[in-house]
Formats: sequence, structure tokens, C-alpha cells
Amino acid sequence: MKKILITGGAGFIGSYLAEELLRQGNEVVVIDNLATGRKANIKHLRSNDLFTVHYHTILNRTLMDDLVFQCDEVYHLAAPVGVKWIIEHPVQTILENIRGIDTVLDLANKYQKKILISSSSEVYGKHIEHTLREDDNRVMGSVRNHRWAYANTKTLDEFLALAYYKEKKLPTVIVRLFNTIGPRQTGQYGMVVPKFVKKALQGEPISVYGDGTQSRSFTHVDDVVKAMISLIRNPKAYGDVFNIGNGEEITILELAKLVKKKTNSSSKIEFVSYDQAYGEGFEDMQRRTPDITKIKELIGYKPTLDIEGMLDQIIEYYKPKIS
Repeated sequence: MKKILITGGAGFIGSYLAEELLRQGNEVVVIDNLATGRKANIKHLRSNDLFTVHYHTILNRTLMDDLVFQCDEVYHLAAPVGVKWIIEHPVQTILENIRGIDTVLDLANKYQKKILISSSSEVYGKHIEHTLREDDNRVMGSVRNHRWAYANTKTLDEFLALAYYKEKKLPTVIVRLFNTIGPRQTGQYGMVVPKFVKKALQGEPISVYGDGTQSRSFTHVDDVVKAMISLIRNPKAYGDVFNIGNGEEITILELAKLVKKKTNSSSKIEFVSYDQAYGEGFEDMQRRTPDITKIKELIGYKPTLDIEGMLDQIIEYYKPKIS
């Protein structure tokens, strides 16, 4: 049995990771400041004697020192999430990402603990030439556009993690996540799938930003957390970066139509400009689809659900909550 620390463990992905690790018989410790995490996500885990939660910031170095010392593995998921939240809290987004990664990596190195860093497909920026490979160049917008602050801080996370591996030999793995979805995810911070599903079930207009031709690839949260666990326990993954995603691509307009069809909804699809949604000058990624060859070759990773299967689960989750 391992003792495992998850930062941001009350978040959507963190709560599923905690659930899976507990299912495997591990002791799990979660720390979360609830900025975007929710107590409801881990409510069902509180009765498990192997589960402990601390509602604190990871910038509490005294507490973090104790937690990292006691654990065998660290999964660093703590970070602001959602475009809407990031746009509205630019200072907190930048400082929490930078100070958080500094704290976590320094302590992991102090006690030589295996660590997995959760990064984001955002680091690719506006790159649209092909499916995104881990060694691709990044294409970033102007520093005057706060849209790219999150992407750049996550990039710095990766640089620092790789520096610790190179200089200190810290067993570090970096994963770039692509639009992870599943039951329990909230649309509160701009996540598109739960927003569309809830609007459709309520018969309210479904807002598509821009012209809806921007495309995304959605990945089930169960696939993501199982891949994370496999990677941190594979020494061949240390000092490297892996996309975790699904090669299936869909435009946002197609997604809205599919949600409407699956829910038999009377909702109208309306188009909203990016400026209206996020403020003047907002820039979006036109395409965000991963090349998952690398992770397939190392751990045999294969997505288990297509977008229709994922939507079926999410719709069933929200139906009783809406009615």
C-alpha cells in the first residue's frame, strides 16, 4: 500500500484520481483550497478510513513539508481551471501556478518523492497545423492578452519540472490534458460540455462562442486518471512529457447539435461573440487535438469512450439534478 498526496484533490479530476487510488487500496491525502474545487466532489470518499483531506493552500509550506515527507507519490493537480475563471482572476492565476510549482517541486526534491505534474493543452497556444505532438513548437499570443497567461505559467511549470529531473534527478512526469470531461464536472468556470448539457436539459438557449468552427477533442476522466497512475509508476516516463487525450475531433457547433439531439431538447443554438463572452480582444485556440502516439507506445494507452458515450454518461448524471 502506498501513501499518496494529491494537490487540488477536491477538483473534478483530482476527486476521480483519489477515488481510483483508494479503489486500488492506497492511502490518499488531499489538499485543496476550494478556489475551484468542491467539497461535494469528495463527499463520498470521506467515510473511507484511508482518505484524509486538508482544506488549505499548497502555499502553506509547513503543512506541505509534512504531507510530502509522509507520502510515497505526489500528484500535482492544484491550479486555477476554466477560461472564465482565469480571465477574471489573472493575478491569482499567475501567482498560484508559479508559487505552487516552486513549493511542490522543492519539497518533492527534498524528500526524493516521485511526482506527476498536471499541465495543459493550453501550452500549445495557437498551434493548428496538425494534431499536437509533445515536441511541437508553441504559438503564443501577445502578453497584453491575459488569455495566454495561464498557458505560459503552465509552460514554466514544465520547464521547472524538467530542470529538476535534469539537475537533481527527481523522478518527474509531466502530462498535458486535453478537455477532460465526465460526471461531476461543473460548467461554472466555462467548461463547455456540462454547460451545454444543462442548458439543453433546461430547454434554454445553448450559447456557442464565435462561429462554432473551433474544434476540440474530449477525454473521459477515468481514462485520464488511469493513465496518470500508469505513468508515475513507469521509470521510462521520468523526465518526459505526455499528451493524455482522445484523437477524436469535433467542432463546438457539432457538439451543441449532438447534445441537443441526445437530450431531445427544444433549446435554440445561439452564437455569441468572444468579445461579448470574455471581453474585447479575446483569442481562442481554433483547434486542439492531441497526437497520443507517445503514450500509446509506452503504456498501451487507449481511450475507452467516444464523445457519444461520454455525453450519455454526463446527461444521465445531470437529468435528475435538473428535474
